[in-house]
Amino acid sequence: MGSFVFACLTPHGSQIIEELSPSNPNLMAKTRQSMEQLGREMAAANPDAIVVLTPHGLRVEGQFSVSDAYRMFGELQDGGVVRMEKRIDRDLARAITQAATSREIPVAAVGYATADGPMSCLPMDWGVMVPLFFMPDVPVVAICPSRALSYADHLRMGEALRAAVEASGKRIGLIASCDWAHAHQAEGPYGYHPAAAELDAQVVELVKENRLEGVADFDSAFVENAKPDGIWQTLILAGAIPHAERTAELLSYEVPTYFGLLCAAVRPTA
Repeated sequence: MGSFVFACLTPHGSQIIEELSPSNPNLMAKTRQSMEQLGREMAAANPDAIVVLTPHGLRVEGQFSVSDAYRMFGELQDGGVVRMEKRIDRDLARAITQAATSREIPVAAVGYATADGPMSCLPMDWGVMVPLFFMPDVPVVAICPSRALSYADHLRMGEALRAAVEASGKRIGLIASCDWAHAHQAEGPYGYHPAAAELDAQVVELVKENRLEGVADFDSAFVENAKPDGIWQTLILAGAIPHAERTAELLSYEVPTYFGLLCAAVRPTA
């Protein structure tokens, strides 16, 4: 039977990658060290593939999207250039889609250009690319949530993901790619709101207490004011690895710019 061998919550600011922060390499150094630690632990877990939950992938209104192409390619430019290519584990991607469909969860398998072969290539967004920069080189599956769906639907999508992984017979790593509140600084693109610090503080406590499901209790106005992008991916992870079958360890939290960066290891215990 397949299983999750390691999971984590990671941020995805491009300047976490030192090559993309040449003018100020210390800006996100604390987070970078935590990402390197998470990468070492993922590598030690020896996954056959890694599933990345990203808020910035191919967004399908009212549906979860699951990457179903031959490969993914991405390029980030921010004071430097980093390129990345990954093969997609299509068997796992299709099993996830089927498991969700069987539970009547709205889901779309997404591809591009051709049905198979090298021209069948999806764009790799920074929500996938930044955490994978620190991870072992294995095939991937990217899943993008939909904010048009309920928090309960995201937990159910996690349950479908778990069922597909168990049926696969594979060792799977899981990354919830999450930046947190985006309203920490007035000069940031979303402005300042005091809810940002409050929401992030509550998320830190939920991680420390291993109560990841608790992000579903946030009031919608509170979320809108703080502007996090991590709630939906966290709930999928929480559904995939239930509370009784995981431990969570906060590695770091910082706010070097206008958005919060949190790194946490989520270790399956079952």
